[in-house]
Amino acid sequence: MTPKTAFDMIFRRAVTPSFATPVDIGVAAGRIAAIAPRLESEAREIHLDGKLVLSGFVDTHIHLDKACLLGRCGHNHGSVSEAIQAVAAMKRDFTVEDVYQRGARVLERAILAGTTRMRTHVEIDPRIGLRGFEAIKALKRDYAWAIDLSLCVFPQEGLTNDPGAGELLVAALRDGGEAIGGCPYMDTDPMAHLEKLFDLAGAFDVDVDLHLDFDLDPSWWHLDEVCRQAERRNWQGRVAIGHATKLSALPPAEFDAAAKKLSRAGVAVTVLPATDLYLMGRDATHNVPRGLTLAHRLVERGVVCSVATNNVQNPFTPFGDASLLRMANFYANVAQASVEEFEGCLDLVTSLPARLMNLRDYGIAPGNPADLIVLDTASARGAIAELPDVLMGFKNGRQVFERQKAVLLRPG
Repeated sequence: MTPKTAFDMIFRRAVTPSFATPVDIGVAAGRIAAIAPRLESEAREIHLDGKLVLSGFVDTHIHLDKACLLGRCGHNHGSVSEAIQAVAAMKRDFTVEDVYQRGARVLERAILAGTTRMRTHVEIDPRIGLRGFEAIKALKRDYAWAIDLSLCVFPQEGLTNDPGAGELLVAALRDGGEAIGGCPYMDTDPMAHLEKLFDLAGAFDVDVDLHLDFDLDPSWWHLDEVCRQAERRNWQGRVAIGHATKLSALPPAEFDAAAKKLSRAGVAVTVLPATDLYLMGRDATHNVPRGLTLAHRLVERGVVCSVATNNVQNPFTPFGDASLLRMANFYANVAQASVEEFEGCLDLVTSLPARLMNLRDYGIAPGNPADLIVLDTASARGAIAELPDVLMGFKNGRQVFERQKAVLLRPG
């Protein structure tokens, strides 16, 4: 029992990953003010009866600007390059309003699925110009009441081989870009591509988040150069690579060596199950490879990792509902995670991606924002095993959604 304190709200008997038994969480002025077995207050009470409470899911890699494109083009794309070409042909006609509407549709789905933090990659090049960037900036502003949205600007179709792309990247970074990405495998000079991106990251003091090594041929890759750049520029802990599907094709000893290199260089890895599984191994006639890098195995070896959404209903991934809980469950299935590893799979969409994005105020702890979601389960393990409903969500102590529990209507 603690002395009676002024709270705006108290969550009663909440289960959290950090405490062995249910606790009360007191909220004041939009922040977590106290956590204890029993808090005394006359504040509004939300009785959870042992349900799981998290700080919300963290999506480190999504493309809001090119989401929901089904119906605008054919979708029989068998490779990464074909998907890129399909979107490139469409984005010349993207308007600010179009990108905003499609992005909002996905963003609202993500909020209702419990995502409270998100990094979206935004394409910047002479074809789309800054239209997509302007639309996503508007989404960041208009949905700040429910989600923290961070913009990572990047050239999807190359940099050194795409005149004007570099100047547009600089303009976006000057106007609110919070991270910089790239696709060295799409550039005629991938090493110069990486050099320029790291130069810009240093000049604007932003993190680097790359699309990297997106095939299943481990005889060549750009991972070594990314690690070298991170160490040479003292950018450890500020670099992430997405996909990295080549890692899935390595035998154990080489996988361990790569993990050691990533850990030493402070380079994080984001696995994107929906897209990686959809696009990898499509040329195989049997024994189709999964193409999914085992993030939880990298974590065991000291690498910060996340599992994220990537694309939603477009040529790269014609599926998706922006639910990170579903994605974590999907990952656990495909990665054949053991039951004892389920909590670690939940970490891949919560605490670990928060580390990847260097979010200093994430987590259920006094002083942090009261960004909380409630799941209809009693444990972190159950979140992965049961795929429960996300019942309600709060941003800075204000409730932003509620999902009514389904009721079985028995005869009579």
